[in-house]
Amino acid sequence: MSKLILAVESSCDETACAISRDGREILADVVYSQADMHALYGGVVPEIASRKHVEKISLVAEQAVRQAGIKLSDIDAVAATCAPGLIGALLVGANFAKATALALNKPFVPVHHIRGHVAANYIAFPELEPPMTALVASGGHTVILDVVDYTHMEVVGASRDDAAGEAFDKIGRVLGLPYPGGAALDRLSKEGDAAKYPLPLAIIKDHPYDFSFSGLKTAAVNLIHNAQQKGQEVRTEDLAAAVSQTVAHSVVPRVIAAAKDKGRKRICAAGGVAANSTLRGLLERECEKAGLELYLPPLKLCGDNGAMIACQAYFEYMAGNIGDAAQNCYATMPASMQVCQFENKL
Repeated sequence: MSKLILAVESSCDETACAISRDGREILADVVYSQADMHALYGGVVPEIASRKHVEKISLVAEQAVRQAGIKLSDIDAVAATCAPGLIGALLVGANFAKATALALNKPFVPVHHIRGHVAANYIAFPELEPPMTALVASGGHTVILDVVDYTHMEVVGASRDDAAGEAFDKIGRVLGLPYPGGAALDRLSKEGDAAKYPLPLAIIKDHPYDFSFSGLKTAAVNLIHNAQQKGQEVRTEDLAAAVSQTVAHSVVPRVIAAAKDKGRKRICAAGGVAANSTLRGLLERECEKAGLELYLPPLKLCGDNGAMIACQAYFEYMAGNIGDAAQNCYATMPASMQVCQFENKL
């Protein structure tokens, strides 16, 4: 029997709500972005983000129900992102969803944000099924996952410090680019020469699948500051191309190697950094060389959205991963963990 899931995503600076049918079809997807507001500060201000979620969450949810053309009573379960993310922002969405579930007498499904990014691929590619290797790269996360099943994932590698998206945004800010810096860097990189500014790869010796993007970020920022102190010009397009290429060459070989190591024939990418054109191009070329199937979601599904949470929530719901009114939220949590069971692991 068909299942309808209403899901809320509020882990950072997007207030989003979506309604899915059976984890593949999206009936409604409403996103309110705070990007313009946080651009004034050059990055997300957690307290401001939380307050704006409080203002918008009810309106966004009401709009999603109208867009889906259903009654609230038609919903089979209510879900929300409960980890990882900005804790204040997470709590707004989770408490709204728990209250809605309680009022409707429906189950509440806590969802892991990174698992949600993986699930964006199920929306774009209804034929896609695990097992596969997944790359989730965003402002807060750079993770390689072995997706054994819809709700069984193992972390193969991850960033030890900064995520790729954080490096993009910080470098973009120092260059004076508009927030978010990653999107602006990507546009400029298409006109640049990556060979002009050699930068260090974000690799860690003796840890073949892990990353460290702090060195790349520091090298690029120091390059900019040194040039400014000497009165020299840094050609923004060339540095943007160099940063994009360095991130792509840091990530893609490790994703390919992880897939081969795990015996996977399919690779998917997700998260805001998966929208980067240099990364997407290198993934396409290297997967073709290796004979691997590649799934890249459309750009609109790369950033944070409620649709991906609604999709993953369906699989968590069907697996019996249900939370309750006492369900908490967590700023950090490995994607291998079930959110509803995390409390027992602490």
